[in-house]
Amino acid sequence: MKLINIGYGNLLVRERIVSVVSPDAAPIKRMIIDAKEAGRAIDASCGKKTKSVIITDSDHVVLCALEPERVYNRFNGEDSEEE
Repeated sequence: MKLINIGYGNLLVRERIVSVVSPDAAPIKRMIIDAKEAGRAIDASCGKKTKSVIITDSDHVVLCALEPERVYNRFNGEDSEEE
């Protein structure tokens, strides 16, 4: 089990991540609202603006303050710098 840092001391299990998307599209905004209503949303942005949305294999939606490209780099082990 490998963990990746998604910012501000928050970690996710690498194998559980299905997708990392931008929160700007209308379908993603609806997905976030539905996840919040169902109790499946996790706000890991620590009060910052949400810049990426991480979808897990358990249908949880994780809101992240890092850009999708930065999450991708951390996923591939290219960027391990702390906030």
